[in-house]
Amino acid sequence: MSNHVHLELRVNEAEAQQWTDQQVVKQWHQLYQGNLLTQRFARGQAITSYEQGTLDSIITDYRRRLADISWFMRALNEPIARQASQEDGCTGRFWEGRFKSQALLDEGGLLACMAYVDLNPVRAKMTKTPEASAHTSIRLRIAVTHKGQQPKELLPFIGNERQQMPKRVCFNLKDYVSLVDQTGRVLRKNKRGCISNNAEDILTRLITCVREI
Repeated sequence: MSNHVHLELRVNEAEAQQWTDQQVVKQWHQLYQGNLLTQRFARGQAITSYEQGTLDSIITDYRRRLADISWFMRALNEPIARQASQEDGCTGRFWEGRFKSQALLDEGGLLACMAYVDLNPVRAKMTKTPEASAHTSIRLRIAVTHKGQQPKELLPFIGNERQQMPKRVCFNLKDYVSLVDQTGRVLRKNKRGCISNNAEDILTRLITCVREI
């Protein structure tokens, strides 16, 4: 959006705990430079016995931060603020306040929140349909659907729940796209836009799009 960002995050603390020390440092160095000690460790250089305790403490801290939403938001918001300030030639606070978060406790809450976020541009009357919106997950998902793929950047849809369930959204992607389309046709009192009831069903629109390509 032009003045705010919505994100849905899945924090996998168990996976972070299973990373090796090398993996933790590698992940951290993708975000920050670290320090001379962690840089030496990443290059495979020798660490003395009296340095090892300090290194272990640093890696423990890194591991915790890499599974922390506050640190994620810090890593996301800071470069955006710096770039915007540079473009506008100004200084001072960029974001109005600290981010707010809400836990999504079940699959229904997850899907409702996903639909809400994906419909933001439609509700703000910035676009007429979800597939024409910019910077949304649904547009990214739709862009590769005709190839029989799902975006690697997003948690994929896997269909119905099953045993040995992988890390996926327990819902069918086609059903989710239809859910967003139908939900978007309802005009909310506190919102400016909605999908026109005269518009074809989204799956029909997408089939037409693929044929044109």
